[in-house]
Amino acid sequence: MSLKPFKSIGIGVAYSPNLKANLFEAARLSVFFGAKLFLIHVGEPSEEKTNMLSIILKSFEKDKLDYEVIFKTGDPVNVILSTTEQKKIDLLILGAVQREKILKYYVGSIARKITRKAKCSILLLIKPAVERMACKHIVVNGLKDPKTEQTITTAFYVANQLKSNKITIVEEIEEEEIHVKVDDDKSLRLATINKERIKLRENSRVKEIITHIPEELTKNKTIKLQPIFGKRGYSIGHYAQITRADLLVMNSPSKMTFWDRLFPHDIEHILTELPTDVLILQ
Repeated sequence: MSLKPFKSIGIGVAYSPNLKANLFEAARLSVFFGAKLFLIHVGEPSEEKTNMLSIILKSFEKDKLDYEVIFKTGDPVNVILSTTEQKKIDLLILGAVQREKILKYYVGSIARKITRKAKCSILLLIKPAVERMACKHIVVNGLKDPKTEQTITTAFYVANQLKSNKITIVEEIEEEEIHVKVDDDKSLRLATINKERIKLRENSRVKEIITHIPEELTKNKTIKLQPIFGKRGYSIGHYAQITRADLLVMNSPSKMTFWDRLFPHDIEHILTELPTDVLILQ
Protein backbone atom coordinates (compact mmCIF):
# COMPACT_ATOMS: atom_id res chain seq x y z
CA MET A 1 0.00 0.00 0.00
CA SER A 2 1.18 3.52 -0.75
CA LEU A 3 2.16 5.43 2.36
CA LYS A 4 0.28 8.36 0.82
CA PRO A 5 -3.23 7.01 0.20
CA PHE A 6 -4.88 10.43 -0.22
CA LYS A 7 -3.37 12.48 -3.04
CA SER A 8 -6.60 14.35 -3.83
CA ILE A 9 -9.49 15.40 -1.60
CA GLY A 10 -12.96 16.50 -2.70
CA ILE A 11 -15.72 18.34 -0.86
CA GLY A 12 -19.16 19.46 -1.99
CA VAL A 13 -19.48 23.22 -1.52
CA ALA A 14 -22.87 24.62 -0.58
CA TYR A 15 -23.17 28.29 0.32
CA SER A 16 -24.59 27.59 3.79
CA PRO A 17 -23.79 28.71 7.38
CA ASN A 18 -21.37 25.75 7.63
CA LEU A 19 -19.38 26.79 4.55
CA LYS A 20 -16.36 28.26 6.36
CA ALA A 21 -16.10 25.39 8.87
CA ASN A 22 -16.36 22.77 6.10
CA LEU A 23 -13.71 24.51 3.97
CA PHE A 24 -11.34 24.89 6.92
CA GLU A 25 -11.66 21.17 7.77
CA ALA A 26 -11.07 20.15 4.14
CA ALA A 27 -8.16 22.57 3.69
CA ARG A 28 -6.47 21.41 6.91
CA LEU A 29 -6.74 17.77 5.84
CA SER A 30 -5.35 18.61 2.39
CA VAL A 31 -2.35 20.24 4.05
CA PHE A 32 -1.85 17.35 6.53
CA PHE A 33 -2.03 14.75 3.74
CA GLY A 34 -0.18 16.81 1.12
CA ALA A 35 -3.21 16.47 -1.16
CA LYS A 36 -4.83 18.67 -3.80
CA LEU A 37 -8.28 19.95 -2.79
CA PHE A 38 -11.22 19.98 -5.20
CA LEU A 39 -14.17 22.20 -4.25
CA ILE A 40 -17.28 20.92 -6.05
CA HIS A 41 -20.22 23.29 -6.33
CA VAL A 42 -23.48 22.09 -7.83
CA GLY A 43 -24.62 25.20 -9.66
CA GLU A 44 -23.68 27.95 -12.09
CA PRO A 45 -20.27 29.62 -11.78
CA SER A 46 -20.01 33.23 -10.69
CA GLU A 47 -17.21 35.62 -9.80
CA GLU A 48 -18.88 36.35 -6.46
CA LYS A 49 -18.85 32.64 -5.46
CA THR A 50 -15.23 32.19 -6.56
CA ASN A 51 -14.13 35.31 -4.65
CA MET A 52 -15.92 34.14 -1.50
CA LEU A 53 -14.04 30.83 -1.59
CA SER A 54 -10.65 32.49 -2.14
CA ILE A 55 -11.29 34.90 0.77
CA ILE A 56 -12.17 32.01 3.11
CA LEU A 57 -9.12 29.99 2.05
CA LYS A 58 -6.69 32.94 2.15
CA SER A 59 -5.37 31.88 5.56
CA PHE A 60 -4.06 28.63 3.97
CA GLU A 61 -1.86 30.48 1.45
CA LYS A 62 1.08 30.15 3.85
CA ASP A 63 0.60 26.35 3.78
CA LYS A 64 0.73 26.40 -0.04
CA LEU A 65 -2.73 24.85 -0.29
CA ASP A 66 -3.33 23.56 -3.82
CA TYR A 67 -7.03 23.77 -4.70
CA GLU A 68 -9.35 23.89 -7.69
CA VAL A 69 -12.99 25.02 -7.84
CA ILE A 70 -15.40 23.04 -10.03
CA PHE A 71 -18.85 24.38 -10.97
CA LYS A 72 -21.29 21.90 -12.48
CA THR A 73 -25.07 21.92 -12.80
CA GLY A 74 -27.28 18.87 -12.38
CA ASP A 75 -28.41 16.37 -9.78
CA PRO A 76 -26.18 16.80 -6.67
CA VAL A 77 -25.50 13.05 -6.27
CA ASN A 78 -24.58 12.59 -9.95
CA VAL A 79 -22.48 15.76 -10.08
CA ILE A 80 -20.42 14.84 -7.00
CA LEU A 81 -19.98 11.19 -8.04
CA SER A 82 -19.02 12.00 -11.65
CA THR A 83 -16.58 14.73 -10.58
CA THR A 84 -15.02 12.38 -8.03
CA GLU A 85 -14.31 9.89 -10.82
CA GLN A 86 -13.19 12.46 -13.41
CA LYS A 87 -10.73 14.11 -11.03
CA LYS A 88 -9.61 10.77 -9.52
CA ILE A 89 -10.44 11.97 -6.01
CA ASP A 90 -9.17 9.60 -3.29
CA LEU A 91 -11.09 11.04 -0.34
CA LEU A 92 -14.50 12.72 -0.43
CA ILE A 93 -15.63 14.77 2.58
CA LEU A 94 -19.35 14.84 3.44
CA GLY A 95 -21.18 16.55 6.27
CA ALA A 96 -23.57 14.75 8.59
CA VAL A 97 -26.98 16.03 9.67
CA GLN A 98 -28.02 16.68 13.26
CA ARG A 99 -31.42 15.42 14.30
CA GLU A 100 -33.54 18.32 15.49
CA LYS A 101 -33.09 19.29 19.14
CA ILE A 102 -31.03 16.19 20.03
CA LEU A 103 -27.27 15.81 19.72
CA LYS A 104 -27.34 12.83 17.39
CA TYR A 105 -25.93 12.90 13.90
CA TYR A 106 -26.81 10.78 10.90
CA VAL A 107 -26.13 10.72 7.19
CA GLY A 108 -28.83 12.56 5.21
CA SER A 109 -30.34 11.14 2.04
CA ILE A 110 -28.00 12.83 -0.49
CA ALA A 111 -24.84 12.03 1.50
CA ARG A 112 -26.09 8.47 2.11
CA LYS A 113 -26.60 7.89 -1.64
CA ILE A 114 -23.11 9.23 -2.33
CA THR A 115 -21.61 7.09 0.45
CA ARG A 116 -23.22 3.96 -0.97
CA LYS A 117 -22.16 4.62 -4.57
CA ALA A 118 -18.77 6.36 -4.31
CA LYS A 119 -15.72 4.45 -5.50
CA CYS A 120 -13.39 6.46 -3.27
CA SER A 121 -12.93 6.73 0.51
CA ILE A 122 -15.46 8.87 2.41
CA LEU A 123 -14.99 11.07 5.48
CA LEU A 124 -18.22 11.89 7.32
CA LEU A 125 -17.90 14.97 9.56
CA ILE A 126 -20.36 15.49 12.38
CA LYS A 127 -19.17 18.85 13.73
CA PRO A 128 -16.90 20.75 11.32
CA ALA A 129 -15.08 23.63 13.01
CA VAL A 130 -13.06 26.65 11.95
CA GLU A 131 -10.70 26.13 14.92
CA ARG A 132 -9.03 22.73 14.76
CA MET A 133 -10.06 20.16 17.37
CA ALA A 134 -7.14 17.81 18.04
CA CYS A 135 -7.66 14.20 16.97
CA LYS A 136 -6.32 12.24 19.95
CA HIS A 137 -7.95 8.82 19.73
CA ILE A 138 -8.70 6.77 16.60
CA VAL A 139 -10.79 3.59 16.64
CA VAL A 140 -10.40 1.23 13.66
CA ASN A 141 -12.14 -2.04 12.78
CA GLY A 142 -10.03 -5.19 13.04
CA LEU A 143 -12.58 -7.68 11.75
CA LYS A 144 -11.43 -10.66 9.71
CA ASP A 145 -11.71 -9.39 6.15
CA PRO A 146 -9.36 -9.10 3.12
CA LYS A 147 -9.55 -5.27 3.35
CA THR A 148 -8.71 -5.02 7.05
CA GLU A 149 -4.91 -4.97 6.86
CA GLN A 150 -5.00 -2.01 4.47
CA THR A 151 -7.63 -0.28 6.64
CA ILE A 152 -5.51 -0.64 9.80
CA THR A 153 -2.36 0.53 7.94
CA THR A 154 -4.22 3.60 6.62
CA ALA A 155 -5.56 4.33 10.13
CA PHE A 156 -1.95 4.44 11.39
CA TYR A 157 -1.00 6.73 8.47
CA VAL A 158 -3.91 9.07 9.35
CA ALA A 159 -2.92 8.98 13.04
CA ASN A 160 0.64 9.91 12.08
CA GLN A 161 -0.41 12.86 9.88
CA LEU A 162 -2.94 14.16 12.43
CA LYS A 163 -0.56 13.59 15.37
CA SER A 164 -2.93 11.17 17.14
CA ASN A 165 -1.06 9.01 19.63
CA LYS A 166 -3.76 6.49 20.58
CA ILE A 167 -5.25 3.79 18.33
CA THR A 168 -7.75 1.13 19.39
CA ILE A 169 -8.32 -1.80 17.04
CA VAL A 170 -11.76 -3.28 17.65
CA GLU A 171 -12.35 -6.90 16.64
CA GLU A 172 -16.11 -7.40 16.39
CA ILE A 173 -17.06 -11.04 17.00
CA GLU A 174 -20.53 -12.45 16.34
CA GLU A 175 -22.07 -14.16 19.41
CA GLU A 176 -22.78 -17.26 17.27
CA GLU A 177 -19.04 -17.96 17.17
CA ILE A 178 -19.13 -19.16 20.78
CA HIS A 179 -21.13 -22.26 19.68
CA VAL A 180 -22.50 -22.85 23.20
CA LYS A 181 -26.06 -22.41 24.42
CA VAL A 182 -25.86 -21.16 27.99
CA ASP A 183 -28.48 -22.79 30.22
CA ASP A 184 -26.53 -23.89 33.34
CA ASP A 185 -23.23 -23.31 35.19
CA LYS A 186 -21.34 -25.88 33.12
CA SER A 187 -22.36 -24.37 29.77
CA LEU A 188 -21.62 -20.88 31.14
CA ARG A 189 -18.06 -21.98 32.02
CA LEU A 190 -17.65 -23.53 28.57
CA ALA A 191 -18.93 -20.36 26.88
CA THR A 192 -16.47 -18.26 28.94
CA ILE A 193 -13.56 -20.54 27.93
CA ASN A 194 -14.62 -20.34 24.27
CA LYS A 195 -14.82 -16.55 24.47
CA GLU A 196 -11.29 -16.32 25.87
CA ARG A 197 -9.96 -18.63 23.14
CA ILE A 198 -11.63 -16.51 20.43
CA LYS A 199 -10.23 -13.30 21.99
CA LEU A 200 -6.70 -14.74 22.02
CA ARG A 201 -7.08 -15.90 18.41
CA GLU A 202 -8.35 -12.49 17.24
CA ASN A 203 -5.67 -10.58 19.15
CA SER A 204 -2.99 -12.83 17.65
CA ARG A 205 -4.35 -12.20 14.12
CA VAL A 206 -4.35 -8.41 14.61
CA LYS A 207 -0.87 -8.39 16.21
CA GLU A 208 0.39 -10.15 13.08
CA ILE A 209 -1.15 -7.38 10.90
CA ILE A 210 0.60 -4.71 13.04
CA THR A 211 4.01 -6.35 12.39
CA HIS A 212 3.51 -5.64 8.64
CA ILE A 213 2.98 -1.89 9.18
CA PRO A 214 6.05 0.37 8.70
CA GLU A 215 7.64 1.14 12.07
CA GLU A 216 7.60 4.88 11.32
CA LEU A 217 3.77 4.72 11.59
CA THR A 218 3.53 2.61 14.76
CA LYS A 219 6.26 4.13 16.94
CA ASN A 220 5.23 6.37 19.85
CA LYS A 221 1.63 5.13 19.60
CA THR A 222 -0.50 3.66 22.37
CA ILE A 223 -2.06 0.64 20.66
CA LYS A 224 -4.97 -1.22 22.26
CA LEU A 225 -6.67 -4.37 20.98
CA GLN A 226 -10.35 -4.63 21.95
CA PRO A 227 -12.34 -7.78 21.10
CA ILE A 228 -16.12 -7.18 21.38
CA PHE A 229 -18.91 -9.75 21.11
CA GLY A 230 -22.01 -8.29 19.43
CA LYS A 231 -23.63 -7.04 16.26
CA ARG A 232 -21.19 -5.79 13.65
CA GLY A 233 -21.26 -2.06 13.06
CA TYR A 234 -23.41 -1.38 16.09
CA SER A 235 -20.76 -2.70 18.54
CA ILE A 236 -17.85 -0.67 17.15
CA GLY A 237 -20.03 2.44 16.80
CA HIS A 238 -21.12 2.12 20.43
CA TYR A 239 -17.51 1.57 21.54
CA ALA A 240 -16.33 4.68 19.61
CA GLN A 241 -19.09 6.68 21.26
CA ILE A 242 -18.50 5.60 24.88
CA THR A 243 -14.70 6.02 24.58
CA ARG A 244 -15.24 9.45 22.98
CA ALA A 245 -13.04 8.58 20.02
CA ASP A 246 -12.30 11.45 17.65
CA LEU A 247 -12.36 9.30 14.51
CA LEU A 248 -13.77 5.89 13.58
CA VAL A 249 -12.10 4.14 10.61
CA MET A 250 -14.03 1.40 8.80
CA ASN A 251 -13.73 -0.89 5.77
CA SER A 252 -16.11 -0.02 2.94
CA PRO A 253 -18.84 -2.64 2.40
CA SER A 254 -17.75 -5.45 0.07
CA LYS A 255 -21.12 -5.48 -1.67
CA MET A 256 -24.24 -3.35 -1.66
CA THR A 257 -27.16 -5.20 -3.17
CA PHE A 258 -30.90 -4.63 -2.95
CA TRP A 259 -31.00 -7.07 0.00
CA ASP A 260 -28.22 -5.24 1.85
CA ARG A 261 -30.40 -2.15 1.86
CA LEU A 262 -33.39 -4.05 3.19
CA PHE A 263 -31.37 -5.75 5.91
CA PRO A 264 -28.81 -3.24 7.22
CA HIS A 265 -25.27 -4.52 7.65
CA ASP A 266 -22.34 -3.08 9.63
CA ILE A 267 -21.83 0.20 7.74
CA GLU A 268 -25.58 0.99 7.72
CA HIS A 269 -25.66 0.90 11.54
CA ILE A 270 -22.95 3.57 11.54
CA LEU A 271 -24.74 5.76 8.95
CA THR A 272 -27.99 5.69 10.93
CA GLU A 273 -26.39 7.24 14.00
CA LEU A 274 -22.85 8.53 13.70
CA PRO A 275 -20.86 8.10 16.94
CA THR A 276 -18.10 10.51 15.83
CA ASP A 277 -16.36 11.49 12.57
CA VAL A 278 -16.22 8.38 10.39
CA LEU A 279 -13.68 7.48 7.69
CA ILE A 280 -14.88 4.71 5.34
CA LEU A 281 -11.93 3.38 3.34
CA GLN A 282 -12.40 2.09 -0.18
